[in-house]
Parts: sequence; C-alpha cells; structure tokens
Amino acid sequence: MSEIIQDLSLEDVIGDRFGRYSKYIIQERALPDVRDGLKPVQRRILYAMYSSGNTYDKNFRKSAKTVGDVIGQYHPHGDSSVYDAMVRLSQGWKLCHVLIEMQGNNGSIDNDPAAAMRYTEAKLSRISEELLRDINKETVPFMPNYDDTTLEPMVLPARLPNLLINGSTGISAGYATDIPPHNLGEVIQATLKFIDNPDITVAQLMKYVKGPDFPTGGIIQGIDGIKKAYETGKGKIIVRSKVEDEELRNGRKQLIVTEVPYEVNKSSLVKKMDELRADKKVDGIVEVRDETDRTGLRIAIELKKDVNSEAVLNYLYKNTDLQVAYNFNMVAISEGRPVLMGIRQFIDSYLNHQIDVVTKRTRYELDHAESRMHIVEGLMKALSILDEVIKLIRASKNKKDAKDNLVAEFDFTEAQAEAIVTLQLYRLTNTDIVQLQEEHDELKSLIGRLKNILDDHSALLNVIKEELTEIRNRFKQGRLSSIEAEISEIKIDKEVMIPSETVIMSVTKHGYIKRTSLRSYNASGVNEIGVKDGDVLMKHQEVNTLDTALVFTNKGRYLFIPVHKLAEIKWKELGQHVSQIVPLDEGEFIIDAYCESDFKPDAFYILATRHGMIKRSNVSMFKTSRFNKPLVAMKVKDDDEIINVMRIDSTQLITVITNKGMSLTYSSDELSDTGLRAAGVKSINLKDEDFAVLTQVISANNSILMATQRGSLKRIGFKVLQTAKRAQRGITLLKELKKSPHRIVAADVIQPEHTTYTIYSDKQQESGAIKDIHLSEQYTNGSFIVDTSEFGEIIDLEVN
Repeated sequence: MSEIIQDLSLEDVIGDRFGRYSKYIIQERALPDVRDGLKPVQRRILYAMYSSGNTYDKNFRKSAKTVGDVIGQYHPHGDSSVYDAMVRLSQGWKLCHVLIEMQGNNGSIDNDPAAAMRYTEAKLSRISEELLRDINKETVPFMPNYDDTTLEPMVLPARLPNLLINGSTGISAGYATDIPPHNLGEVIQATLKFIDNPDITVAQLMKYVKGPDFPTGGIIQGIDGIKKAYETGKGKIIVRSKVEDEELRNGRKQLIVTEVPYEVNKSSLVKKMDELRADKKVDGIVEVRDETDRTGLRIAIELKKDVNSEAVLNYLYKNTDLQVAYNFNMVAISEGRPVLMGIRQFIDSYLNHQIDVVTKRTRYELDHAESRMHIVEGLMKALSILDEVIKLIRASKNKKDAKDNLVAEFDFTEAQAEAIVTLQLYRLTNTDIVQLQEEHDELKSLIGRLKNILDDHSALLNVIKEELTEIRNRFKQGRLSSIEAEISEIKIDKEVMIPSETVIMSVTKHGYIKRTSLRSYNASGVNEIGVKDGDVLMKHQEVNTLDTALVFTNKGRYLFIPVHKLAEIKWKELGQHVSQIVPLDEGEFIIDAYCESDFKPDAFYILATRHGMIKRSNVSMFKTSRFNKPLVAMKVKDDDEIINVMRIDSTQLITVITNKGMSLTYSSDELSDTGLRAAGVKSINLKDEDFAVLTQVISANNSILMATQRGSLKRIGFKVLQTAKRAQRGITLLKELKKSPHRIVAADVIQPEHTTYTIYSDKQQESGAIKDIHLSEQYTNGSFIVDTSEFGEIIDLEVN
C-alpha cells in the first residue's frame, strides 16, 4: 500500500474537516426536516418500532430492544443518545401529542432522569401511526442504512403537520432552532384554509392559529411577537405561569401556581423562589411548597398577613422562571438546507410533501389495482371456457408446459396463466364467478377514481383535505395556553423586596456612612459613635430601610443610595466610606445628606456655592434608578464649590454670610425651579476677593453664630438681619479694621435646641455654651474666645 503525504496548510485542513462535520450535524443530527418535523434519530426510532410491529394496537415492548434495533440497523451511535431521544418523544410536558407511549418512569417536569431502558416499556402512540401511514406504498424515498444491509426512509409520509404541532429545538454548527408546539386542530384548520387559498396572508392564518400552544399551558403575552415570528421566523413572546390567589383559614393568602412556562424545571423554580425567601430578597413569603401530585402541578407560595400578593407575584415574575421569554427561531431542513421560515413557508412545504406522498400512493394503488384487474379478467375468461382450460391443463406435461399452452392456445398473458394454473379447485364454483364479477366492478370503479386523482389536481387536494379533516376530528383537543395581546409591564414595589425597619443613618465629616439598628443606637448613646481620630459626626437621623439617602458633595453632585443598601454596622463601630459605595473624584467630599421616602413634588432642595450662586430644584427631579455613579445636582464652575444644601417644603427666608462680614437675607420665592444640570442664579453681589461662608434657611427664633480667623465669636439675633432682594450686596456685620481685619471663616444658624458650640483649628478644638456668647449689634467684631497664637487660627465651627 503506497503512502501518500500531502503538504497542506492547517487552515485548509481544519476548514475542510469542520465544514464536513458542520454539514453532517446540520443535515443529519440537530435540525428537523420541514416535511415530517423529525430529526434523523427520531425518524429512525419510529421506523424501527413500526417495522418490528411495536405499534399502538400491540403489547408494550422493552425499550432496550427498540434501542438495540435502532443502533444495530439504523443509528450507529451511543445507546444513551437513542434512549434519551426516545424518552423525549414520550414526555407529555415536552410534546403536545406524544409519539411514543411508555410504561414506567419516563422522567418528570423536574428534570428527573427516566428509568434505565431495561426497566421501561414502549410502543408507538396512536397518532404516530399517522406519521408512518402508507410508508409501504412507495410514498417516500429510501436509502441504504449505514452498513448497506437494509433500507431506511429519508422522510416519513407524515399525514399530519407534525413540525408545527409538536415543535422542535436543537443546536448545530452555526444554526439553532426553536419551534414551539401548536394546537393540532388550529394547525390543520390553517392548512385546510391554505389549500383553499394559497395566497392567504399571515394575519388571515392567525385567525385559525392563535399562537403557540404549550403542553404545560401557561399564559402567552405579545401578539405582535407571534405575528413577527410567523412572518419572518424570528420573534419574541413572554410566557408566564398561571397563578391564582387562595384564602387560608388564618386570614393569610397563598399564591397557587398550576401551570409553568414551557421547558421550565419545576423543582429549580421552587428552589429559586425559596432561596429568595431565605435570603430575604423578597419580604412577605412565609413558605414555598411543591404540592404537585397525580392530580396535577401545584406550587403553593404562602404569604404573610396583609402582604400585597400582586407585588410579591410581580417580584417573582421578574426574578424567577415564573415568567420567561420565549424566542422563536424557526429553522428547519428544506431541500437539504437549513432555512429560516415563517408559518406560510412551513405549511407550503408540508403541503408540497403531502401532494408528493398522495400522488405516489395513488400511483402505487393504481398499479396494484390494474394488475389485480388484469388477473381477474383472466380468471373470468378462464371460467367462461372452463372445460377447454381443464382439458388443456390435463394434457400438459407440467406446470410450465401448461402455462405455455394457455398462452398459446387462448391468448392469456403470462401473469394470467400463472393465476389460472395455481387456482384452487373450490374456486371453480358458480359463486366464485359472481365474486369475480363484483371484484371486477369494484376494481374498475377504484381505477377510475385513482386516475381521476392523478389527472385532476383539485381531486388530489380534496383527498388531502378529507384525510386531514379526519385526523383533526380524531385527535383535536382544546387549547392549553391562553393568549394575551399585550406584554404586561412588571412594576416592582420595593416594599416587597425590603423588610420595613426603622434605623439610624449617620454621616461623618470625613464621609463615613452607615445604618444602625435602634437597639444598637439606644444601647450606646449618640456620643459613643465610632469615628476616626479628627473626624466628627456630621448628621444622624431616624430613617426607614425603604427610604433613599441623597448624599450631596462639594462638586455639585449627589449620590443616590437606598438605605437598605447601606451596610448595617453597630453604632460604636466605624462606618463604610461613601466612596466604597459610589466612587468619588479626587478632592470631592460630603457636604450634607438627606433622606427621601417617596420623592413627592411637595418640597425643594436649595444648593448654594462659595462664589455666591444658588439654585432651587424640585425633590422629584432627584429620583433615579442609577446607583453606581454620582449624579449632577448643580452645575458648578471648576474654581467654585457647594457650601450648603437646604431642603424646604414652604416659603422660607434665606440668609447669606460672607467672609468679609456682609449679610443678605431674602425670600426663597425669589428662586425659580430649575433642572438638575442648571448652574443657578446669583445669590449675593460679592465684593472683590469676597466669598460666601454660609447660605442657610433662617427664621425669627434663630440666631447666627460666626467665628473669625482671629479667635473671635460673634452672635447676632434675627432682628439684626434686614430682608431685601436677591443678588444685592446686603448689610455689614463686622466693624472694618485697617490693620488685621476680622474675617468670618465659619458660621452656623443656631436653632432653639442647640446648646453648645465647638470651634476647630488645624491643631485642636474647644467647646463652650452658646448662652455664654451674648447677642451683638450690627457693627461689632464679637468677643475673643481663644488666643490664636496658642490655639491656632479658627478654621471651622459647629453647633450642637
């Protein structure tokens, strides 16, 4: 044997081999034929059972014998692949009309495996006989099997449109298919209408085929998706479970799931729902139970008392396989090639196949009828000259001689002579002559009818229609899946996802934020909060886990943080830095934090900058669904920054204090509502090199405490302030000194509940009682509190 070495590039070799492999698995493994709706392994299983007599009217036979027949004669692959395909053909939750009846454990909707093939028994179902009917009448082409020892059909006659009725799913190289099951009665009715009107539109066909009909039932939503799929072969629908409310004795409710989406694993669905309950991802579920028994599927979801069952159900639709999307991808093998087809192409291809099958069957029956008629005519002729025929046969030497003599003497054909010499004696009675005459008349009528079918296309189509109608009447059943025109929008109520709980939210100057249980807070006390050295508590308030924190930064941005997403940390422990939740820019830090529960448009946020700009925006504008990055609250110039954020729900007075001691007070009504990306308007008309130190809401029972860099504190009452218009220069609060003038470095509005103050330098801090700082007049510099040579220049002030 000579050795031939070819020098080929790896690209060419791999490309060629993979191309051959792809062609094989596309045509011979994963995709169904558009004519009979079967993949090769399914076709071989059905034909092997049929040819061995394992039909619906016989006893069940061990599955292992069928698998052995299929492997030995038609499908030289692993026994598990054949048995798995066989089991699927028997599963009523996969197919609307099972093609194989199986005794024993054939799996379950929980994806449990079937019993081994040595235990189960199977036979063809009644409807599968319609797929194989007339296969012995030369209706379909046969080809040699893998070892040339027998023949197998290339396609089955398929007297019903199986591909649409039972659907198909498969993945091959470069192609995949997802064809949903449909209702048999609807599909056959649409086929009949297509025969009557080949130009029928998809919209007209959809009067008969409403949409898919899954064996597991469920609710299908989205007629537009169905129509698109029927037109193009691709489309998307939503399939959701059928769920009902059920009242319990103790006043509770439970949701009862009686139908699940197609090809959803029930046990996995139950496990997922129970995990959501255990992980507290959804609040309100007491227990999830699988109560499925021999009477049907049933999943019970027991709810807590007074829980909104619709909200819980919506959450489960969104986060589990209680609702799934089904994507049509209707690819089938047509004329040896994978083709994406709509419903008209499916029906047209099937109809062409039926025309071919019925034509071949009619031709086969006509040939047999004409052959039989030829024999009958010979027998009738022989009986009319019986004595001469008997005399001639008796005079012949043997059978061959007798046949030759009959042909020569009486002009019989070879076939007629064979029939005469093999005729049994009892057939020579008078009654047999009458029977032959009757058979002759019947054959003559049959031949005329068969010839009419072959000659008249309308008559052939009528035969197809009659047979399809008969199949429809025998096997039709009501729809299992209901159809809704629109896809329902799922609205998730966060109260369902998060247990409602009152907690303490705290924020520190350095940006550490946390939520703490009331128990931990009450056990420790406000002054025992865990903070880093040099850090202080900026704000703490009682909030609900359903609320949302709005954390404002000096860059004019805000962080949208649902309270339940904050880490729950003990009061005495350090919180989580806000930059770990939402990333901040370099030099960006927290200014203030507020909480919102419903974002109703009945309040406003006012933001003020160091350079004297201000803006007002409605609370409702701050609601968003994005949590992962800071959002713009106010457009701020690069050299400017936010110094104060206020929340108001009615008309208020706003006061502005500047570094050089100017003060302007005006009504919040002078601010118009603006969007979040606006830069705002001028709050105060600043002198050169002056800047705002404080912009805050003030009322008649408030006073203002100011600290200067020289260690002086000044406190003024509300009556000192003069209400004016926005954007003016305002009044002077400090006495101007030529040498080393006082400059206000920090200020705060004192509420009636404030009792102490704390001043800070870059080195240390000192606290005192607010009542010890007496109210001053307009043109004073206040009282010296600290010696800056020792304490350091004051840089910040805080009231408590």
